[in-house]
Amino acid sequence: MRRSRGTVTALALSLAGTATVIGLGLAPQAAAITPPVAFTADALPTWQPNGVVWALAETGGTVFVGGTFSAVRPPAGGGGSERPAVNFVALDTATGAPTSCSLDFTVAGGTATVRALTLSPDKKTLYAGGYFGAVNGTPVSSIAAVDVASCTVKTSFRPAFAATVRALAVTADTVYAGGDFLTVSGQPRRRFAAVGAGDGALRPFTADADEPGRAVEVTPDGKNVVLGGDFFTVNGTNTHALAVVNPTSGTLTKTYPGFIETNSVVKDIATDATGIYTGNEGTGGGVFDGRIALDLSDFNQRWRDTCLGATQAVLPYQNVLYSASHAHDCSSVGEYPDGRRHHLLAQPTTSVGKLGWAPDTNDGIGEGIGPRVMTVGSKAGVPYLWVGGEFTTVNGADQQSLTRFASTGDTGAPTVPVTSAVSFKPGEVQVRWRTSLDLDDSALTYRIYRNGSATPIGTVTADSLFFKRPQASWTDTTALAGQSYTYRVTASDAAGNTSAPSGAASVTIPTSIDAYPNAVRTDGAQQYWRYDESALPFVADSSTAGNQSGVHLNGPALRQSPGAVTGASTAIGFNGTNTQVYGDERQTVGSSYSIETWFKTNTTRGGKLVGFGNNQDRGSSRYDKHIYMTNDGRLVYGVYTGATRTITTAGTDRYNDDKWHHVVATQGPGGMALYVDGARKGTLGVTTHEDFTGYWHAGGDNLNAWPDRPTSDYWAGLLDETAVYPNVLSAEQVQHHYALASAPADSVVQLTAAEDTYANAGAPGTNYGASGSLAVRGTSLYASYLRFDLPAAPAGTVLKSATLSVKTSTMSGAGTTDTVSVVPVTGAWTEGGTTYDNRPGLGAPALGGFPGIPDGSAVHTAGLDAAKVASALGGAYNLALTSTGTDALWLWSSEAAANEGTPRLTLTFGTP
Repeated sequence: MRRSRGTVTALALSLAGTATVIGLGLAPQAAAITPPVAFTADALPTWQPNGVVWALAETGGTVFVGGTFSAVRPPAGGGGSERPAVNFVALDTATGAPTSCSLDFTVAGGTATVRALTLSPDKKTLYAGGYFGAVNGTPVSSIAAVDVASCTVKTSFRPAFAATVRALAVTADTVYAGGDFLTVSGQPRRRFAAVGAGDGALRPFTADADEPGRAVEVTPDGKNVVLGGDFFTVNGTNTHALAVVNPTSGTLTKTYPGFIETNSVVKDIATDATGIYTGNEGTGGGVFDGRIALDLSDFNQRWRDTCLGATQAVLPYQNVLYSASHAHDCSSVGEYPDGRRHHLLAQPTTSVGKLGWAPDTNDGIGEGIGPRVMTVGSKAGVPYLWVGGEFTTVNGADQQSLTRFASTGDTGAPTVPVTSAVSFKPGEVQVRWRTSLDLDDSALTYRIYRNGSATPIGTVTADSLFFKRPQASWTDTTALAGQSYTYRVTASDAAGNTSAPSGAASVTIPTSIDAYPNAVRTDGAQQYWRYDESALPFVADSSTAGNQSGVHLNGPALRQSPGAVTGASTAIGFNGTNTQVYGDERQTVGSSYSIETWFKTNTTRGGKLVGFGNNQDRGSSRYDKHIYMTNDGRLVYGVYTGATRTITTAGTDRYNDDKWHHVVATQGPGGMALYVDGARKGTLGVTTHEDFTGYWHAGGDNLNAWPDRPTSDYWAGLLDETAVYPNVLSAEQVQHHYALASAPADSVVQLTAAEDTYANAGAPGTNYGASGSLAVRGTSLYASYLRFDLPAAPAGTVLKSATLSVKTSTMSGAGTTDTVSVVPVTGAWTEGGTTYDNRPGLGAPALGGFPGIPDGSAVHTAGLDAAKVASALGGAYNLALTSTGTDALWLWSSEAAANEGTPRLTLTFGTP
């Protein structure tokens, strides 16, 4: 029942899901929120009623609020005390505080309520509809006109509506009403009527409906009136829930038989310069709960949003349609599956796709609907979006029935990225993170920091929505083989709000290609979950360019060791009850694909290892392309083609023997095949599967009605190295992957200093063994000494590389322009006894060095002569840091809390 006539602004919208490197440094600043959204998601302090808000209207910096309540109170933490407000309150648009306008809407019998508020075109008169018999004691009959300037009832406006008025629209001379009534001023008018805007006299307009009217709106040109409600006929003609009629006579201009499902109704109508928008609610199965856009030119459908979750209000503003609902399933429009409710959404007025704006409420009291009404008002040139309903929280904080959002002052920072890093070959690190969530920005800027540096080494822009948070990634091609690095990522919105840094993701660069993951990537995996994360809920995709990350559900056990593949990779553990991993982004599966994973279990209850389903954190209603285990340890691979088609391992082979096994399932033009431990176990000439969009699951999902269904749909055991390919792996590739898993791999040992100290020529008798700092300078001398206890090389391996990592302190000028050399120590020393006067001798040649270290606290790494270090394996190894210049280097010692594990010696062992 609101019309937006604001200036139409053309704004570009990017819904790209992949990250793009845009270079180093800061990204250009843009609008405070991602266009075309006009409002932040940060709720502002607002006085709140103690009941349900049904109606809103705004003019001149004042918002009028109608509903079913008896008092209003300040927002949490606000000043003031509760005051009476009988079904109506007027609030300042910019502050949310009550104004001096006070009106009580009452009734002699029953419960009074205000269900509709609207303003005359000149904004001088406020019209209120509902169920009430008096306003401030002045008799009325479910409709009233209020002079805005004086906040008094206009006694000249006295139509009599015999039942509840639920909707109002007004022109310069006419008020249109919809509701439950059957008569107006003693004359028959069924559910819709029109009266004079000045005197309330009944107009000839007749649009009789067989069921209640809930919405009425006049088109911007004034030539038509749009009706919405529960009805099936208007003036005896079949037109369910929606109709367009003549504004004078009420005769039908456009009917909609069969257009809206019979178990659904229209709850709200709004218009802008080009369209009509409806909010719809259904009851039972097969309902229509979403939104419809109609073109004003011909009243035909522009688009239809079929999300489930009854829509209560729609509001077009600057080319964006804001809606109030409890949308819980938008899978029919390619968005999120059935799950938790989302109450406030935005989408372009030209299309269905949701935008990056999603503040939220709860369902609240009453019917448990959440928000029910919206309006836009402004004060001092700042627009505000007001939302009313029956909720009791907004963005998780207590706030009842009324809230508001500004168009400026975005203060909400994005969530902290969850980050991991991996290196599969020398000279390259893939840094991955789950894109952050910002409720009023889809486009965010991510900055990648290496080794604690304050300057980002890379910057990435990526989009995310609350229901689609794709993995973003960035590749560091300057990483040196054998060296160790840490990476952190921050997320910033265009207003400059920045998340805290992510946790540090550490990685050591291999000196040779890591054979197993390299083969998986080379063979074309588009989704590759290695399960090496140490924190919930992000499961990184290690494929070359897939970015199909996953999400942990119900806290599976992380970093289970040993994993299936030789080396440092770990596995993930599932409890067989409710833990799993599901895909973060909706996708489709083509006619050719392969599924691969490693598994280990001793369960006798079976369970699904990997499969494709149409839901994420709830059991899927469509599910196939899966591998599951029967109670007795056999494996089943199945697809659905209208009937279940499966391959089951035969014979005496049982795979619940608590050992690692490898399984691959493929389907393509040649049919289906199942491989276990490199050997083909069965084929089936089926080339099709159920075609739907959905998500890959690991560790469980629905198995209802499948052959040999196990006791548990969920996996109890370990999984590792789960990969999905858009192609059929050959038997040779399967066998190759199986063999590579047990091939020797490099092992990495990281050592912190057993002892460290420094000598200072300026204090020749002082020992610095307990200091949190180390220092290096040529003149006058500072020299630092480090001792590491080296392990022996693992059997059958040699030392392939050795690197030393140090971290500059936070003091000003801690870096140095001089070359710092790492040299062997020839004399004896101890951390607690060394001074400048008794410092040990130094050997030559240098083992490695740092060619200058910039200011700023960060970790820096130097490669050492592996052969020289190898000669000392199995015993203590002493190093010194020296320079010949005058620019001092200051480092954190092992005693410093901020040392980030430094000084650290990283040793990589591998086969000769």
